[in-house]
Amino acid sequence: MKPITNKEQQVTYLKERLEIFLEVLDAIDPATTEIEDIDRLIQMMDDLEEKMDQFQSREEK
Repeated sequence: MKPITNKEQQVTYLKERLEIFLEVLDAIDPATTEIEDIDRLIQMMDDLEEKMDQFQSREEK
């Protein structure tokens, strides 16, 4: 995958990932949620944070 270096594309990418996260969060039924579901949400947030760090490091170069 080619790195996203354009700031506007980076913001669009992050917004899309955040939207996916919110959709998954809204779809969760507390009565049937398993620990694996929570782990998956945490992993999604970790991935998003990692991507933000990558974008920030590209700006600093």
